[in-house]
Amino acid sequence: MVQPINIKSLIRQHLSEIEIYDSVESPEDLALKAGISKDQIIKLNGNENPYGGSPKAIEAVANSDFHIYPDPGQKEMRKSLSQYTGADPDEIVVGAGADELIDLIFRLFLSPGEKILDCEPTFGMYSFCARIAGGSVSYVQRDARFEIDVKAVRAAVDSSTKIIFITSPNNPTGNLASKEQIVEILRMGLLVVVDEAYYEFSGQTVQNLVKDHQNLIVLRTMSKWAGLAGLRVGYGITNPVIASHLMDIKPPYNVNVAAESALISSLEDAEYLLSNVEKIKSERERLYGILKNIVGVDPWPSQGNYILCEFQNNQALRIYNELASRGIFVRNFRSDRLINCFRIAIGKPEDSDAFVKVISEIL
Repeated sequence: MVQPINIKSLIRQHLSEIEIYDSVESPEDLALKAGISKDQIIKLNGNENPYGGSPKAIEAVANSDFHIYPDPGQKEMRKSLSQYTGADPDEIVVGAGADELIDLIFRLFLSPGEKILDCEPTFGMYSFCARIAGGSVSYVQRDARFEIDVKAVRAAVDSSTKIIFITSPNNPTGNLASKEQIVEILRMGLLVVVDEAYYEFSGQTVQNLVKDHQNLIVLRTMSKWAGLAGLRVGYGITNPVIASHLMDIKPPYNVNVAAESALISSLEDAEYLLSNVEKIKSERERLYGILKNIVGVDPWPSQGNYILCEFQNNQALRIYNELASRGIFVRNFRSDRLINCFRIAIGKPEDSDAFVKVISEIL
Protein backbone atom coordinates (compact mmCIF):
# COMPACT_ATOMS: atom_id res chain seq x y z
CA MET A 1 0.00 0.00 0.00
CA VAL A 2 1.32 3.41 -1.00
CA GLN A 3 1.91 5.55 2.05
CA PRO A 4 0.34 9.04 1.91
CA ILE A 5 2.87 11.84 1.79
CA ASN A 6 2.78 15.22 3.43
CA ILE A 7 3.09 17.38 0.32
CA LYS A 8 3.92 20.43 2.42
CA SER A 9 7.11 18.70 3.54
CA LEU A 10 8.38 18.95 -0.06
CA ILE A 11 7.80 22.71 -0.30
CA ARG A 12 10.83 24.92 0.31
CA GLN A 13 10.65 25.78 3.99
CA HIS A 14 10.81 29.56 3.63
CA LEU A 15 7.89 29.50 1.16
CA SER A 16 5.54 27.20 3.08
CA GLU A 17 4.21 29.97 5.35
CA ILE A 18 5.28 33.09 3.48
CA GLU A 19 3.78 36.52 4.19
CA ILE A 20 1.96 37.34 0.96
CA TYR A 21 1.73 40.65 -0.89
CA ASP A 22 -1.33 42.69 0.07
CA SER A 23 -2.83 43.19 -3.40
CA VAL A 24 -6.00 45.09 -4.27
CA GLU A 25 -9.22 43.19 -4.82
CA SER A 26 -10.79 42.72 -8.24
CA PRO A 27 -13.63 44.99 -9.41
CA GLU A 28 -15.97 42.00 -9.23
CA ASP A 29 -15.12 41.32 -5.58
CA LEU A 30 -15.38 45.01 -4.70
CA ALA A 31 -18.82 45.24 -6.30
CA LEU A 32 -19.96 42.16 -4.40
CA LYS A 33 -18.68 43.64 -1.15
CA ALA A 34 -20.62 46.88 -1.72
CA GLY A 35 -23.71 45.10 -2.98
CA ILE A 36 -23.78 47.01 -6.26
CA SER A 37 -22.97 46.29 -9.91
CA LYS A 38 -19.40 46.53 -11.16
CA ASP A 39 -20.13 49.61 -13.27
CA GLN A 40 -21.30 51.49 -10.16
CA ILE A 41 -18.12 51.19 -8.09
CA ILE A 42 -15.56 54.00 -7.95
CA LYS A 43 -12.20 52.20 -7.93
CA LEU A 44 -9.52 54.48 -6.52
CA ASN A 45 -7.32 51.88 -4.81
CA GLY A 46 -4.89 50.77 -7.55
CA ASN A 47 -3.38 53.99 -8.95
CA GLU A 48 -4.83 53.04 -12.33
CA ASN A 49 -5.26 55.53 -15.17
CA PRO A 50 -8.94 56.58 -15.34
CA TYR A 51 -8.61 57.51 -19.03
CA GLY A 52 -7.40 54.08 -20.11
CA GLY A 53 -4.90 53.33 -22.83
CA SER A 54 -4.22 54.94 -26.18
CA PRO A 55 -6.78 54.21 -28.92
CA LYS A 56 -3.83 53.30 -31.13
CA ALA A 57 -2.67 50.76 -28.54
CA ILE A 58 -6.15 49.25 -28.30
CA GLU A 59 -6.25 48.88 -32.09
CA ALA A 60 -2.74 47.40 -32.15
CA VAL A 61 -3.68 44.80 -29.53
CA ALA A 62 -6.73 43.78 -31.55
CA ASN A 63 -4.53 43.24 -34.60
CA SER A 64 -1.69 41.38 -32.84
CA ASP A 65 -0.52 38.01 -34.16
CA PHE A 66 -1.49 35.95 -31.14
CA HIS A 67 -0.39 32.68 -32.74
CA ILE A 68 3.26 33.81 -33.02
CA TYR A 69 5.70 33.81 -30.09
CA PRO A 70 7.03 37.26 -29.13
CA ASP A 71 10.61 38.25 -29.87
CA PRO A 72 12.82 36.96 -27.03
CA GLY A 73 15.37 39.66 -27.80
CA GLN A 74 12.79 42.46 -27.41
CA LYS A 75 14.36 44.35 -30.33
CA GLU A 76 11.41 46.51 -31.32
CA MET A 77 10.39 47.26 -27.75
CA ARG A 78 13.91 48.24 -26.76
CA LYS A 79 14.24 50.38 -29.87
CA SER A 80 10.97 52.21 -29.13
CA LEU A 81 11.89 52.70 -25.48
CA SER A 82 15.31 53.96 -26.50
CA GLN A 83 13.67 56.65 -28.62
CA TYR A 84 11.31 57.58 -25.78
CA THR A 85 13.85 57.62 -22.94
CA GLY A 86 17.12 58.48 -24.66
CA ALA A 87 18.78 55.39 -23.18
CA ASP A 88 20.67 53.00 -25.44
CA PRO A 89 18.76 49.84 -26.44
CA ASP A 90 21.34 47.64 -24.71
CA GLU A 91 20.64 49.51 -21.44
CA ILE A 92 16.96 48.51 -21.52
CA VAL A 93 15.19 45.34 -20.40
CA VAL A 94 11.40 44.88 -20.67
CA GLY A 95 9.41 42.82 -18.21
CA ALA A 96 5.87 41.57 -17.64
CA GLY A 97 5.34 44.60 -15.45
CA ALA A 98 8.09 46.17 -13.37
CA ASP A 99 7.18 43.50 -10.81
CA GLU A 100 8.81 40.84 -12.98
CA LEU A 101 11.97 42.91 -13.20
CA ILE A 102 12.06 43.22 -9.41
CA ASP A 103 11.86 39.43 -9.20
CA LEU A 104 14.61 39.03 -11.83
CA ILE A 105 16.86 41.46 -9.94
CA PHE A 106 16.57 39.25 -6.86
CA ARG A 107 17.28 36.13 -8.91
CA LEU A 108 20.42 37.76 -10.28
CA PHE A 109 21.81 39.41 -7.16
CA LEU A 110 20.33 38.06 -3.92
CA SER A 111 21.44 34.76 -2.39
CA PRO A 112 19.58 33.10 0.51
CA GLY A 113 20.60 34.75 3.76
CA GLU A 114 21.47 38.08 2.16
CA LYS A 115 19.27 41.11 2.67
CA ILE A 116 17.92 44.28 1.18
CA LEU A 117 17.33 47.71 2.69
CA ASP A 118 13.86 49.16 2.22
CA CYS A 119 12.91 52.70 3.26
CA GLU A 120 9.56 52.24 4.98
CA PRO A 121 6.75 53.10 4.42
CA THR A 122 6.93 52.31 0.72
CA PHE A 123 5.87 49.86 -2.00
CA GLY A 124 5.49 46.34 -0.59
CA MET A 125 6.68 44.35 -3.62
CA TYR A 126 10.39 44.66 -2.77
CA SER A 127 10.09 42.98 0.61
CA PHE A 128 7.70 40.37 -0.80
CA CYS A 129 10.12 39.37 -3.57
CA ALA A 130 13.02 39.34 -1.11
CA ARG A 131 11.16 36.83 1.06
CA ILE A 132 10.43 34.63 -1.97
CA ALA A 133 14.14 34.67 -2.85
CA GLY A 134 15.04 33.50 0.65
CA GLY A 135 16.48 36.85 1.64
CA SER A 136 15.59 39.15 4.48
CA VAL A 137 14.62 42.81 4.75
CA SER A 138 16.00 45.58 6.95
CA TYR A 139 13.51 48.42 7.20
CA VAL A 140 14.95 51.90 7.53
CA GLN A 141 12.23 54.25 8.68
CA ARG A 142 11.64 57.46 6.77
CA ASP A 143 11.58 60.63 8.84
CA ALA A 144 8.50 62.53 10.03
CA ARG A 145 8.06 64.03 6.55
CA PHE A 146 8.54 60.62 4.89
CA GLU A 147 11.93 61.74 3.56
CA ILE A 148 14.80 59.24 3.22
CA ASP A 149 17.19 59.26 6.17
CA VAL A 150 20.48 58.68 4.33
CA LYS A 151 22.49 58.49 7.56
CA ALA A 152 20.17 55.77 8.85
CA VAL A 153 20.50 53.90 5.56
CA ARG A 154 24.28 54.01 5.83
CA ALA A 155 24.18 52.88 9.45
CA ALA A 156 21.94 49.91 8.55
CA VAL A 157 24.32 48.53 5.90
CA ASP A 158 26.31 45.48 6.96
CA SER A 159 28.21 42.65 5.31
CA SER A 160 25.02 40.81 4.30
CA THR A 161 23.37 43.84 2.67
CA LYS A 162 23.15 43.54 -1.14
CA ILE A 163 20.48 45.87 -2.52
CA ILE A 164 18.92 49.20 -1.54
CA PHE A 165 15.48 50.09 -2.91
CA ILE A 166 14.29 53.66 -3.33
CA THR A 167 10.88 54.62 -4.76
CA SER A 168 10.64 58.11 -6.27
CA PRO A 169 7.96 59.43 -6.18
CA ASN A 170 7.45 57.24 -3.15
CA ASN A 171 4.34 55.10 -3.07
CA PRO A 172 2.17 55.84 -1.11
CA THR A 173 3.52 59.10 0.31
CA GLY A 174 4.06 60.90 -3.01
CA ASN A 175 7.39 62.61 -2.25
CA LEU A 176 10.55 62.53 -4.35
CA ALA A 177 14.05 61.42 -3.45
CA SER A 178 16.60 64.05 -4.41
CA LYS A 179 19.41 63.41 -6.86
CA GLU A 180 21.87 64.22 -4.09
CA GLN A 181 20.36 61.54 -1.84
CA ILE A 182 20.53 58.94 -4.60
CA VAL A 183 24.17 59.78 -5.39
CA GLU A 184 25.11 59.50 -1.73
CA ILE A 185 23.43 56.10 -1.51
CA LEU A 186 25.09 54.94 -4.74
CA ARG A 187 28.46 55.73 -3.17
CA MET A 188 27.82 53.04 -0.56
CA GLY A 189 28.85 50.51 -3.24
CA LEU A 190 25.71 48.35 -3.21
CA LEU A 191 23.18 47.76 -5.95
CA VAL A 192 20.65 50.61 -5.87
CA VAL A 193 17.24 50.19 -7.50
CA VAL A 194 15.30 53.43 -8.03
CA ASP A 195 11.67 52.72 -8.86
CA GLU A 196 10.29 55.55 -11.01
CA ALA A 197 6.88 54.00 -11.70
CA TYR A 198 5.31 57.47 -11.47
CA TYR A 199 8.00 59.34 -13.39
CA GLU A 200 5.62 60.86 -15.95
CA PHE A 201 3.62 62.50 -13.15
CA SER A 202 6.70 64.05 -11.52
CA GLY A 203 8.97 64.76 -14.50
CA GLN A 204 12.03 64.05 -12.35
CA THR A 205 14.41 61.15 -12.93
CA VAL A 206 17.90 59.89 -12.08
CA GLN A 207 18.20 58.03 -15.38
CA ASN A 208 21.13 60.30 -16.31
CA LEU A 209 23.15 58.72 -13.48
CA VAL A 210 23.14 55.28 -15.14
CA LYS A 211 26.10 56.06 -17.42
CA ASP A 212 28.39 56.88 -14.50
CA HIS A 213 27.07 54.43 -11.89
CA GLN A 214 27.23 50.75 -12.79
CA ASN A 215 25.34 49.85 -9.60
CA LEU A 216 22.14 51.73 -10.56
CA ILE A 217 18.93 50.26 -11.98
CA VAL A 218 16.01 52.58 -12.81
CA LEU A 219 12.59 50.93 -13.09
CA ARG A 220 9.61 52.31 -15.00
CA THR A 221 6.17 51.02 -15.95
CA MET A 222 3.55 51.49 -18.65
CA SER A 223 0.78 50.72 -16.14
CA LYS A 224 0.22 54.23 -14.80
CA TRP A 225 0.81 56.96 -17.38
CA ALA A 226 0.03 54.76 -20.42
CA GLY A 227 -2.97 52.95 -18.94
CA LEU A 228 -1.64 49.43 -19.57
CA ALA A 229 -1.91 48.02 -16.03
CA GLY A 230 -3.94 45.02 -17.22
CA LEU A 231 -1.38 44.04 -19.87
CA ARG A 232 1.58 44.01 -17.45
CA VAL A 233 4.52 45.70 -19.14
CA GLY A 234 7.37 47.64 -17.55
CA TYR A 235 11.05 48.23 -18.19
CA GLY A 236 14.39 48.83 -16.55
CA ILE A 237 17.27 51.12 -17.52
CA THR A 238 20.72 50.10 -16.33
CA ASN A 239 24.26 49.53 -17.56
CA PRO A 240 24.64 47.00 -20.41
CA VAL A 241 26.34 44.39 -18.20
CA ILE A 242 23.39 44.12 -15.81
CA ALA A 243 20.92 44.42 -18.70
CA SER A 244 22.59 41.55 -20.54
CA HIS A 245 22.43 39.29 -17.49
CA LEU A 246 18.78 40.15 -16.89
CA MET A 247 18.05 39.29 -20.52
CA ASP A 248 19.86 35.97 -20.05
CA ILE A 249 17.77 34.85 -17.06
CA LYS A 250 14.33 36.17 -18.00
CA PRO A 251 11.80 33.73 -19.49
CA PRO A 252 12.43 33.89 -23.26
CA TYR A 253 8.91 35.04 -24.15
CA ASN A 254 8.15 36.99 -20.99
CA VAL A 255 6.29 39.93 -22.58
CA ASN A 256 3.35 38.72 -24.64
CA VAL A 257 2.58 40.00 -28.14
CA ALA A 258 -0.45 42.02 -26.98
CA ALA A 259 1.64 43.87 -24.39
CA GLU A 260 4.44 44.37 -26.94
CA SER A 261 2.04 45.85 -29.51
CA ALA A 262 0.48 48.08 -26.85
CA LEU A 263 3.85 49.35 -25.61
CA ILE A 264 5.12 50.27 -29.07
CA SER A 265 1.84 51.91 -30.12
CA SER A 266 1.58 53.79 -26.81
CA LEU A 267 5.03 55.28 -27.28
CA GLU A 268 4.05 56.33 -30.80
CA ASP A 269 1.01 58.01 -29.24
CA ALA A 270 2.89 59.49 -26.27
CA GLU A 271 1.59 62.99 -26.92
CA TYR A 272 -2.01 61.84 -26.42
CA LEU A 273 -1.12 59.86 -23.28
CA LEU A 274 0.87 62.72 -21.79
CA SER A 275 -2.11 65.01 -22.31
CA ASN A 276 -4.06 62.63 -20.07
CA VAL A 277 -1.21 62.78 -17.56
CA GLU A 278 -1.68 66.55 -17.46
CA LYS A 279 -5.40 66.06 -16.74
CA ILE A 280 -4.54 63.75 -13.85
CA LYS A 281 -1.96 66.18 -12.46
CA SER A 282 -4.46 69.03 -12.67
CA GLU A 283 -7.10 66.95 -10.88
CA ARG A 284 -4.52 65.94 -8.26
CA GLU A 285 -3.92 69.59 -7.40
CA ARG A 286 -7.64 70.38 -7.39
CA LEU A 287 -8.42 67.49 -5.06
CA TYR A 288 -5.49 68.33 -2.80
CA GLY A 289 -6.76 71.90 -2.47
CA ILE A 290 -10.25 70.71 -1.55
CA LEU A 291 -9.00 68.21 1.01
CA LYS A 292 -6.77 70.83 2.64
CA ASN A 293 -9.92 72.75 3.52
CA ILE A 294 -11.79 69.84 5.12
CA VAL A 295 -11.36 69.75 8.89
CA GLY A 296 -10.17 66.34 10.04
CA VAL A 297 -8.19 65.28 6.98
CA ASP A 298 -4.56 66.14 6.22
CA PRO A 299 -3.53 65.38 2.62
CA TRP A 300 0.16 64.98 1.85
CA PRO A 301 1.57 66.79 -1.23
CA SER A 302 2.17 64.29 -4.03
CA GLN A 303 4.16 63.98 -7.23
CA GLY A 304 2.35 60.76 -8.21
CA ASN A 305 -1.17 60.02 -9.41
CA TYR A 306 -2.43 59.58 -5.86
CA ILE A 307 -2.71 61.43 -2.55
CA LEU A 308 -2.02 60.03 0.91
CA CYS A 309 -4.72 61.21 3.33
CA GLU A 310 -4.05 61.28 7.07
CA PHE A 311 -6.84 61.48 9.63
CA GLN A 312 -7.10 62.53 13.24
CA ASN A 313 -8.35 60.48 16.21
CA ASN A 314 -7.84 57.09 14.52
CA GLN A 315 -10.60 57.76 12.00
CA ALA A 316 -8.94 56.26 8.90
CA LEU A 317 -10.37 52.73 9.18
CA ARG A 318 -13.88 53.96 9.96
CA ILE A 319 -13.85 56.29 6.96
CA TYR A 320 -12.29 53.61 4.73
CA ASN A 321 -15.11 51.19 5.62
CA GLU A 322 -17.79 53.84 5.17
CA LEU A 323 -16.44 54.70 1.72
CA ALA A 324 -16.42 51.00 0.78
CA SER A 325 -20.02 50.59 1.90
CA ARG A 326 -20.92 53.32 -0.58
CA GLY A 327 -18.95 51.76 -3.44
CA ILE A 328 -15.87 54.00 -3.21
CA PHE A 329 -12.67 52.03 -2.76
CA VAL A 330 -9.37 53.53 -1.63
CA ARG A 331 -6.16 51.82 -0.40
CA ASN A 332 -5.29 51.22 3.23
CA PHE A 333 -2.07 49.69 4.54
CA ARG A 334 -0.76 47.32 7.21
CA SER A 335 2.18 49.57 8.07
CA ASP A 336 2.19 50.96 11.61
CA ARG A 337 3.34 54.30 10.20
CA LEU A 338 0.18 54.50 8.07
CA ILE A 339 -2.39 53.33 10.62
CA ASN A 340 -4.17 56.70 10.41
CA CYS A 341 -3.90 56.99 6.63
CA PHE A 342 -5.23 55.74 3.34
CA ARG A 343 -4.27 56.51 -0.26
CA ILE A 344 -6.65 57.70 -2.94
CA ALA A 345 -5.79 57.37 -6.63
CA ILE A 346 -6.62 60.34 -8.83
CA GLY A 347 -9.66 59.55 -10.93
CA LYS A 348 -11.79 61.76 -13.11
CA PRO A 349 -13.27 64.94 -11.59
CA GLU A 350 -16.61 63.25 -10.96
CA ASP A 351 -14.82 60.49 -9.02
CA SER A 352 -13.10 63.08 -6.84
CA ASP A 353 -16.38 64.89 -6.26
CA ALA A 354 -18.11 61.68 -5.13
CA PHE A 355 -15.21 60.94 -2.76
CA VAL A 356 -15.24 64.47 -1.32
CA LYS A 357 -19.01 64.37 -0.81
CA VAL A 358 -18.81 61.22 1.30
CA ILE A 359 -15.74 62.40 3.22
CA SER A 360 -17.47 65.69 4.05
CA GLU A 361 -20.57 63.90 5.26
CA ILE A 362 -18.58 61.52 7.47
CA LEU A 363 -16.43 64.20 9.04
